[in-house]
Amino acid sequence: MSAPQPLARRSVVDELVDALRAAILDGALAAGTPLREVELAGAYDVSRHTLRAALRSLAADGLVEIEPHRGARVAALGREQLLGLYEVRTALEVEAARLALERNGGTLPDSVHRSVARLSAATRRRRPSWSTIAALHAELHGAIVAASGSPRIVAEYERLAAELRLFLLQLRPVWSLERMRTHHEELVAGLEDEGVEVLRRHLRDGADAVLS
Repeated sequence: MSAPQPLARRSVVDELVDALRAAILDGALAAGTPLREVELAGAYDVSRHTLRAALRSLAADGLVEIEPHRGARVAALGREQLLGLYEVRTALEVEAARLALERNGGTLPDSVHRSVARLSAATRRRRPSWSTIAALHAELHGAIVAASGSPRIVAEYERLAAELRLFLLQLRPVWSLERMRTHHEELVAGLEDEGVEVLRRHLRDGADAVLS
């Protein structure tokens, strides 16, 4: 028997990070919301020192912005950042989808179809958490990228994870669950029937919804 490994012991900071992350990803703390230390420390019954440590951790994940002398707020993507994200997503995802279709005989692998089925099922639940929807959305788009079989494209796409989380937060108020479901069902079917221009339009529609 190998030597026992020490158990990870969660700290109050870790628990607070998880609680605040869930509040952000579920939309309880919307993009741009100020994160006032006194209010949050009282709400979670923690010290301000603990709260600041949690906020720094969330800032490292890209979910919180901290400005000297102005405090913290939930991160939000500005217009130029949104346009830049759209451009790089289009470059990576459209090429990934092209390779995926080329290397799979014009179809997408089962991993993509399973992912869209999970996303569709989640949107039909009664009041699903937005963090669940966002995670399944990321899983689906990640599956399309992974189907390219290109480790370099996958690695570059993974660098967008924090910005994509913020994008989904800003998409939440303007896209219904029904729209999320139908848009992605049509995306997967359309990729196999019509090709990558369907994905280009899909990404443009999402960007336009947030920018407008």
